[in-house]
Amino acid sequence: MMNDLMGLLRIHIKRGVNLAVRDVNTSDPYCVVRMGKQKLKTRVIKKDVNPEWDEELTLSVQDPSVPFTLTVYDHDTFTKDDPMGDAECDIHPFIEALKMNTEGLPTGTIITRIQPGRQNCLAEESRITLVDGKIVQDIVLRLRHVECGEVELQLQWINIPGSVM
Repeated sequence: MMNDLMGLLRIHIKRGVNLAVRDVNTSDPYCVVRMGKQKLKTRVIKKDVNPEWDEELTLSVQDPSVPFTLTVYDHDTFTKDDPMGDAECDIHPFIEALKMNTEGLPTGTIITRIQPGRQNCLAEESRITLVDGKIVQDIVLRLRHVECGEVELQLQWINIPGSVM
């Protein structure tokens, strides 16, 4: 199956904003990212509904039509961790932008803009931008199935020699 590998998707999970309270007056949040059979998670940040994770998680991508899901949980020591919302993120626009010829374009060039809508979990416009010769996508996801909360992240692509991209 490795010969179907397109490359690696690096997800820089920056921070959570206004996350839900699940303990007495705060939460101990962490993120779980899933794509297909892959599952990765950030560290727990104690007593903070505006956590700064600043962590990079890397997923291998075989099918660009498969979105990744981000779920935020409240870590509990003695009971099951409480869900604090989730969001799905479509990587297809990002993959399409990677196929474009960006040679000669200046850093900071916006390649694509994705508007928030009913078909996505975007809290605001997401931009796919050329930064220092690399294509990145800045995203703010609005969490579903919860009263409040957003997660800020950035996507970056890592090519693998011999991959299909």
